[in-house]
Amino acid sequence: MSTGLLRGGAPIRRLVAGLVSAGLLVAPALAGAPAPTAPTAAPQAGVQTPGFVAAANPMAVEAGLAVLRRGGSAADAAVAVQVMLGLVEPQSSGIGGGGFLMYYEAATGKVTAWNGRETAPAAATATLFIGPDGAPLKRPEAIRSGRSTGVPGAMAMLEAVQARHGRLPWNSLFEDTARTADAGIVVTPRLADQIRKFISADKSPDGARYFSRPDGGALQTGDLLKNPAYAAVLRRMASEGASALYTGDIAEKIVARTHAGAYPGSMTLADLAAYRPQEIEALCRPYRVWVLCAPSPPASGVGLLELMGLLERTDIASRGPTDPQAWYLFAEASRVMYADRDRYVGDPRFVSVPVEGLLTPAYLDERVKAVGERARPGVQVAGNPPGAKVVGIDATAEVPGTTHFVIVDRWGDAVSMTTTVESFFGSGRMVEGFFLNNQLTDFSFRPNEADGAPAANAVAGGKRPRSSMTPVLILDRQGRLVGAIGSPGGNAIPAYVAKTLVGVLDWGLPMQSAIDLPNLVARGPDFNGEAQKFPPGVVEGLAARGVEVKRGYGEESGLHGVIFRADGMIDGGADSRREGQARSLTPAP
Repeated sequence: MSTGLLRGGAPIRRLVAGLVSAGLLVAPALAGAPAPTAPTAAPQAGVQTPGFVAAANPMAVEAGLAVLRRGGSAADAAVAVQVMLGLVEPQSSGIGGGGFLMYYEAATGKVTAWNGRETAPAAATATLFIGPDGAPLKRPEAIRSGRSTGVPGAMAMLEAVQARHGRLPWNSLFEDTARTADAGIVVTPRLADQIRKFISADKSPDGARYFSRPDGGALQTGDLLKNPAYAAVLRRMASEGASALYTGDIAEKIVARTHAGAYPGSMTLADLAAYRPQEIEALCRPYRVWVLCAPSPPASGVGLLELMGLLERTDIASRGPTDPQAWYLFAEASRVMYADRDRYVGDPRFVSVPVEGLLTPAYLDERVKAVGERARPGVQVAGNPPGAKVVGIDATAEVPGTTHFVIVDRWGDAVSMTTTVESFFGSGRMVEGFFLNNQLTDFSFRPNEADGAPAANAVAGGKRPRSSMTPVLILDRQGRLVGAIGSPGGNAIPAYVAKTLVGVLDWGLPMQSAIDLPNLVARGPDFNGEAQKFPPGVVEGLAARGVEVKRGYGEESGLHGVIFRADGMIDGGADSRREGQARSLTPAP
């Protein structure tokens, strides 16, 4: 049978039944893997479950739990979590950014994917980031320019999801954060560190004003940070809807701010008013006895699923986190996936993305052969999946910003959402208390790549840049929710998520232990990661296989996830590399 794209909202149980009958879902023993500590399906419709929230800041977690306590749904809580994160973690996400969201509806078994990715202004061209000298702009220069900002999508997307799945009034979801913004938040150590780096290395006058003490020094841990302008915007959105950002005086200020300074942008009021979130295909594929669902392009769900499909064709599950060979397999399979992802994935409205070809079993059978006994020097070469068109070797750069959160409500509905303003504090430009994104720098700066072929991820008017964001839902073979996971981290996101999935599903680790596994990001010629965190002998064993793990780029994960266990417990985790929490409510009586 065909294992093609699952249309947004289609019953996942029908797809899973087809995969089972076709023999594409097999027991771990048949796939060469031992049975891990058993995840199980969440209680289904009609059986109330404890609410659950995992996010990158305790105040955001509490904002979501407060909505769940009031009888809100996962969609309601997602709105509250996002607007609080925009206040307490502005370096990562906010109402001026975008994201991707996966939604599981327990009553119907439907999985829906949403694209709230920012769009390029209609007037943008492929030479958006080419300077007067014909060379690409330097990346810091491009990020802080008005050209970097796309039309934001996070709040429009959340409004659409909440309209379909919400149980509380939209206007009841903002006031807690608005009051907090008026009263002020205490600057946390992580935020203080980001402020210090931002102010010392940046030329953003907006950020410098916002993050400065009265004496002109940068805010420090423990200082109080108030944002009445942000509170006012939230109250406007509560009463007017997300349109408060897309029309009227706030929209005018967004346009004006992107037109200021060197290299002004071309965003117009018409661009803002025309923005619409997209309900897109939920891309679902089997992994051993489970089914993994993630958003289709321009998100990187196809890359994550290709990587998991490659790993399923190895013996990684019969090994474990102390085995150098397991990490070697992970590294080399990652390099194969990234070679394909980087070459072929872009906005499918503008370029042909061979999703089916990349995930067909025959192609995965062939591609896994590139994982040899020793790491191949240099870069992995992209494959030639069925349906692929000629595109250039991509050189898009992404920074490890962004944030992720997971929510499960008492009815068993779940949200897995990755959300971002791109770089730390986005473009550094602010409007009414929130930062504007620099998401357009996720495009390739060159319209043609080094080999002369057109870049799949080149800039175009109305186009959405390729994203590494990969929020995931985990289902069982009956299409019931088993868990959810995701991470920030720029182009390292698929590697972070895949590492954790291997830890939970293959190695039987608790969610927190799987999140805490060392990060290893193998892309192109580089093997970056947390060399100091590997068990004794692993780094040496990797070196013997040609994998030299280097500290540096590729360590800024922010994983958050949940798995339902056979004993009825909710097994959640929050990345200790950030300041988040994973918390459950007391079960309803």
